[in-house]
Amino acid sequence: MSKNFLQIHPQDNVLAALKDLPKGTPIDFNGSHFELSTAVAAKHKFTVSELSEGDEIIMYGALVGKATKPIDQGESLTTENVVHASSEYAVGNQNSNWSAPDITPWKDRTFKGYHRADGSVGTANYWLVIPMVFCENRNVEVMKSALLDTLGYTTTTDFVVDTEALVRQYKSGSTEEELLSAKIVQSPEEVKQNRVFSNVDGIKFLTHEGGCGGFRLDSETLCNLLAGYITNPNVAGATVLSLGCQNAEVKNLLSGIKERDSDFSKPLYILEQQKSESERHFIEDAVKQTFLGLIEANKIKRAPAPLHHLTLGLECGGSDGFSGISANPALGYASDLLVALGGTTILSEFPELNGVEQELINRCNTEEEAKKFADLMDAYSARAVALGSAFANNPSPGNIKDGLITDAIKSAGAAKKGGASPVTQVLDYTEKSTRKGLNLLCTPGNDVESTTGLAGSGCNVIAFTTGLGTPTGNPIAQVIKISSNNTLAERMKDIIDFNTGSIITGEDTIETMGEQLLEYIIQVASGEVTPAAVRLGQEDFIPWKRGISL
Repeated sequence: MSKNFLQIHPQDNVLAALKDLPKGTPIDFNGSHFELSTAVAAKHKFTVSELSEGDEIIMYGALVGKATKPIDQGESLTTENVVHASSEYAVGNQNSNWSAPDITPWKDRTFKGYHRADGSVGTANYWLVIPMVFCENRNVEVMKSALLDTLGYTTTTDFVVDTEALVRQYKSGSTEEELLSAKIVQSPEEVKQNRVFSNVDGIKFLTHEGGCGGFRLDSETLCNLLAGYITNPNVAGATVLSLGCQNAEVKNLLSGIKERDSDFSKPLYILEQQKSESERHFIEDAVKQTFLGLIEANKIKRAPAPLHHLTLGLECGGSDGFSGISANPALGYASDLLVALGGTTILSEFPELNGVEQELINRCNTEEEAKKFADLMDAYSARAVALGSAFANNPSPGNIKDGLITDAIKSAGAAKKGGASPVTQVLDYTEKSTRKGLNLLCTPGNDVESTTGLAGSGCNVIAFTTGLGTPTGNPIAQVIKISSNNTLAERMKDIIDFNTGSIITGEDTIETMGEQLLEYIIQVASGEVTPAAVRLGQEDFIPWKRGISL
């Protein structure tokens, strides 16, 4: 790899700057020599030859834009001279031939997980408290305040202040000197050791703004999403709070659970406030039943499980011009390794697959799955246009600033998270993954809506690449943050778990970083390493309303 620039694919007619390059920088490429006609910022792209208005921009071997005006050789690509463009796609060219990577080092490896009655294995052991409708959010918060601290759960990063210890000493008659010398600060590790239920990793309280009003379809979708969370391998059981009259009916939730697990046997407590004597009795019953559920959940302990029990979500957010060169392809290689080991990986964010549809269609195992993918993409794109938007509007200001100036450029790099393995299943939002291998899941590009959907479809770990940094997490799936560059990894070390910046500097390859990333994922799955998002209590949960959300 050059220290200054990189051609990502042999067919590309643009090069990516690996560092800030001033105007006049000499470029030697494929036997030709020229100088940059403009300054090119790191992560941005510049032309190999002169382009005329309307000429295609090829990157990652795909059409990613067209010139809107003449562009000089060695000129930086910007939103002023390039517009989004992507190729057409069609079903009928499936070709799932794939050379799997060598998995010898991991063939007999296991992770320590929580074995469930349905045969799945969790990477964590959580209890859920869920409202069926936004009217119950307050009651969920009351339960949260009543249970977390008392049972020894905290999301504080560095320390916990035990004020109750001071109160106890004060009531016992301690002197001012004794109060000042009292030890009231504990580390999270000390608090964890004092948990009432040592085998329960946490109690997760989900709140949302749905369940009633709006489109009935959104409420039904919410029921399926919540069913996906309850049946997720990382969940031991759940307490569900229902008002009683909402659109998100309990019967729909139960139907969604049965659809996903016909022999469902996890502890599940459903309470309806409109049948309760009072709010006080309602909360009291909910807390008591939750406590009984935690007793059952605590009986489960980690035990070895083959790696094929892992379901890994493939996510990106706060992407930059290096994401598609380092973090995403490294994750893609880790995905290929896991697929070759018999595991499942799920690639989401359909707006960020715009321009690479044909490649993914060709990788589908069956024409049926290819058609489902094309139909979902067509429908999503049509809804966006009908509401006055389009996939072309997807790149955020941060994306554009750091080199992703069209949605197709962003998509071509984002798709690298899916590696090269065949697509075995295409899922609509909230559908459960039922086939091993690489799955495609229809979600928005919005980070939280997408990670929310990944956990609802069965992911127990989510690998989240980023070039700009984001603290996003999920309540039940451990989210691993993977940096695309060294600068970010150093600047935001409190939220970054794994750095692939050494690919950019030439010290590592995509393959070696992918192998190291798989090792890190196994450690997280075994509970040996706690990712920053979990440690910081980032438990973002936003259900997708199927209006439109890019």
